[in-house]
Amino acid sequence: MPLNILIAPSGFKEGLDAPTVAAAIARGARRAIPDATIVQLPMMDGGEGFTKSLVSSTAGSLHTVATTDPLGRPIAAEIGFLGRTKEKTAVIEISAAAGLRLVAPHERDLARASSAGAGSLIRHALNLGARRLLIGCGDSGVNDGGAGLARALGVRFLDQAGGELADGAIPLMQLARIDRSQIDPRLATTKIEVAVNWQNALTGSNGVSRTYGPQKGASALLVEELDAAMVTFAAAVRQCTGCDVAAMPGAGASGGIGAALAGLCGARLIPRFDIVRRHLPFDDHLQRADLVLTAEGTIDSQSARGKIPAEIAARARAKGIPVIVLAGAIGSGANATLDTGVSAYFSVAQGPMTREDAMAEAPQLIASAAEQAVRCFRSGFELRARPESEALPFRRMRQGCAA
Repeated sequence: MPLNILIAPSGFKEGLDAPTVAAAIARGARRAIPDATIVQLPMMDGGEGFTKSLVSSTAGSLHTVATTDPLGRPIAAEIGFLGRTKEKTAVIEISAAAGLRLVAPHERDLARASSAGAGSLIRHALNLGARRLLIGCGDSGVNDGGAGLARALGVRFLDQAGGELADGAIPLMQLARIDRSQIDPRLATTKIEVAVNWQNALTGSNGVSRTYGPQKGASALLVEELDAAMVTFAAAVRQCTGCDVAAMPGAGASGGIGAALAGLCGARLIPRFDIVRRHLPFDDHLQRADLVLTAEGTIDSQSARGKIPAEIAARARAKGIPVIVLAGAIGSGANATLDTGVSAYFSVAQGPMTREDAMAEAPQLIASAAEQAVRCFRSGFELRARPESEALPFRRMRQGCAA
């Protein structure tokens, strides 16, 4: 019988989206095993591609609206509406207006970057008649706790003298009080669900500032200031609403936007893989798979903490199904993914190369790595399937020694 291969990658951030990565893996797998039954199921992690994936899977619609990027510059972004739903459900990905990809590396400044554009997307969705919001958190270029998002929806952030704070993260260190009296009243009657990495905390040693700040260009000094701002922000949210976002799982998602959505806007935070399983037929395809191939831009110590490959591996391990991860880069602590159920991981790079060259050749590199990974798996599969009478000499020799 032909092998059943499930291809379920996330995208390569700031590079390839999940469908493109899946297609490249499929090409390589097909070269290794031409008669394999291959299913492509690009995975959404709340970041780039979240909206389009859900809209496509439900035969929904996309709408282009005006908003702003993390530095306040005008941009156009898409929001979606799910098809086949009783309630009019809008799909919004935070990265569409607050994504890291929207700001060039030399422009990145978490001290002043704002999530206001993401709040504008929510307002557009409400204006278009949404009764339910499904929001994906991931790939953000902000660290303002979602204060900009909440401000765009009518929330006010005040200093000790009652003055309005400036936008951005660092001004939140002077936050004395939050005023929700002018928040958009439609939020009270709108069901809001937010797909988050459940491991993302708002503050502390594992908080969003210290975990992701350096990746977004923050210096060591700025990281400490950002964390102090999030501590002050969390205290003000608790004083205003009684909601303790400092200790809430997922509140650190997208630079702390999870905290504002849950603490100030009445949203419910949900582990993002639960959202994936609700809208994509992952469990059905996993049940029939002999091998799962997944992928991520970088495999490192953070990958084991709620990233798509680790979530897939945990569920596959329970069914005894091997999982191979292909990565654009392998960083420190990648071995932690093996404890989640990952069978093996491989870099797609074939030698020293610049990031620019790797991105330009990514589809071909991914296909080649997938081909070799599947060839390796096929060899082991065929060896295991051989009857004892056809055992290779080295196996017979080992059996004799054991006797």
